[in-house]
Amino acid sequence: MSTFWYSPGIMLLIFNRISSHVPLKILSIEDGTVLKSFNHLLHRSKKVDFIEQFNEKLLVKQENENLQILDVRNAELMEVSRTEFMTPSAFIFLYENQLFLTFRNRTVAVWNFRGELVTSFEDHLLWHPDCNTNNIYITSDQDLIISYCKADSDDHWMEGNAGSVNISNILTGKCLAKITASSSCPKVDECSSSAGSSKQPDHYRVRSTVAEALEDITALFYDEERNEIYTGNRHGLVHVWSN
Repeated sequence: MSTFWYSPGIMLLIFNRISSHVPLKILSIEDGTVLKSFNHLLHRSKKVDFIEQFNEKLLVKQENENLQILDVRNAELMEVSRTEFMTPSAFIFLYENQLFLTFRNRTVAVWNFRGELVTSFEDHLLWHPDCNTNNIYITSDQDLIISYCKADSDDHWMEGNAGSVNISNILTGKCLAKITASSSCPKVDECSSSAGSSKQPDHYRVRSTVAEALEDITALFYDEERNEIYTGNRHGLVHVWSN
């Protein structure tokens, strides 16, 4: 058995762990040729937290061990202290910028492949502790992150299930804009599906407060051409946020 990861032009096959190492093969996507076959050594008694591939870089993390960043072309290995890099719940690789995002305990961080922390965000505390990527959007230029976040403590309306939609610069960590019930908000439209109902059309408009629209968001999307943010909630309502 094996798992595999795709990067532009190559595919990494990760085979089942064998005692103190994991066998790896790098294949050409174009013709299936094996470009390289090698073993990566592991601590025999420690479980593997993750093995991730980004182009020629292999990220390996074992329980209570340092992060290892291996260049599979030349076998160069660097390590990041386990006190600096703790196992995240999810990754997003930024191919345009040669960086990667990590998500852990509602926080987002940006790293490079020298093992250096590039960005920590000043105001981007995610709503979901386990990183629900349905509520996160990265722009095509990979310069902005838009997420459903916890509201600031200064927002007195934050009781219940209301959050905020935060827009931050990935390279600086600065919060550029946010949608909250207490700020000057863009126009919001709301619609809901009524499939199976003979009394309503297939889609109909309803009216709710902005605070209600910011409750229990389960999906988020940004239309970069129209400059509109779409959010959906657990009630099946879709909101369109536009200037």
